Amino acid sequence: MKRGKKYLEKKKLVDSSNLYETKEAMELVQQLSVAKFDETVECHIRLGVDSRHADQQVRGAVVLPHGTGKTVRVLVFAKGAKADEAEAAGADFVGAEDMVAKIKDENWFGFDVAVATPDMMGVVGRIGRILGPKGLMPNPKAGTVSMDVAKAVTDIKAGKIEYRLDKTNIIHVPMGKVSFGTEKLQENFQTLIGAIIKARPAAAKGQYLKSIAISTTMGPSVRINPAKVNE
Repeated sequence: MKRGKKYLEKKKLVDSSNLYETKEAMELVQQLSVAKFDETVECHIRLGVDSRHADQQVRGAVVLPHGTGKTVRVLVFAKGAKADEAEAAGADFVGAEDMVAKIKDENWFGFDVAVATPDMMGVVGRIGRILGPKGLMPNPKAGTVSMDVAKAVTDIKAGKIEYRLDKTNIIHVPMGKVSFGTEKLQENFQTLIGAIIKARPAAAKGQYLKSIAISTTMGPSVRINPAKVNE
């Protein structure tokens, strides 16, 4: 891959043979931003599990203490009192069959996260093939299928993110913005890692955290020593 001059200059700041300690990595990643906008800091975690096996899946959600720095648009599938609760909690869009039709007929995706009450899942299931591939299907494990729609919306708006293993056994998630500074990035990172460690499947054997890397949206990555993330 051909890289720009700015990227190559920033890459010189990183010792690719080194596994950095958490604080040092958070300080360094802020220096690696190459864009004029406030870049997102992303975390990439390779786990010692096999995603092909159902008993080794790693999936869940966690509320980052300082959020992601991104404004999240929430769609809630609910009716009656639950729809009112969702609106009061700050949901951007609330509806039932009408929202399903809008997505299906207009190919509308003006939202980032979808939440649904359990009784609405039969209706939402009609567009499962549309929402699923985009990672927008409400899921109980992610806390997006719930009767407590107000809490679900509040948590998402506060910085709740979903993490899940991909086919290469890696979790990719945003964990803040460059402008957050070292302390906030470090607190978000520790909260994320704590949740992933807690979600370790019983079937996982050997080293669980294989490798961890963080990077800005367009900058080079910094590798973190997985053996020292809890220190």
